Amino acid sequence: MVLKTTIKGFSTAVKGLLLTVKHLFGARRSRQAYNIQDKNYFDLQEGITTVQYPKQKMPIPEVARYQLEVDIDDCIVCDLCAKACPVDCIDIQAIRSSEAIGHTSDGSVKRLYAAKFDIDMAKCMYCGLCTVVCPTECITMSDKYDRSSQKLTDLIYGFSEMSDAEIEQRKQEWSIFQAEKEAAKNK
Repeated sequence: MVLKTTIKGFSTAVKGLLLTVKHLFGARRSRQAYNIQDKNYFDLQEGITTVQYPKQKMPIPEVARYQLEVDIDDCIVCDLCAKACPVDCIDIQAIRSSEAIGHTSDGSVKRLYAAKFDIDMAKCMYCGLCTVVCPTECITMSDKYDRSSQKLTDLIYGFSEMSDAEIEQRKQEWSIFQAEKEAAKNK
């Protein structure tokens, strides 16, 4: 009985060692980078399986969902992306303007300033709902995936370009406009 168990243990160890040696010599060939859209992509996985990052990168499919990007010049500060976000990772603060402040690339009129437009990528679950509801398509998912950090606060990306002084100035302009509007209404 002991001899049988010893022989079985020895043969199992030899099988494992042979498998390890097979992988060792098989890994001498470098794996080629193949396009993920090739129909036999998963059949072409011979050679070293570790990607030598950052020198080499895995191919990214077109429909991948990665880092959010915002073109703030096209944003009309409608707040639809923040309302659609299931985890509340988008924080927007708008300041009204008394007149049109410009146009987006698709011709939409901008009437709000983006005092704050922050996205907390530590909370983001990469669902893409914010990109779907955006009427001007200013919020998109990019192909960037390697923005790692050791501090969670580094994962909060601010897209607003307004300084604190400019925010105060725009708020005062709106207050003056509202006061003039009330004064005209009470005459």
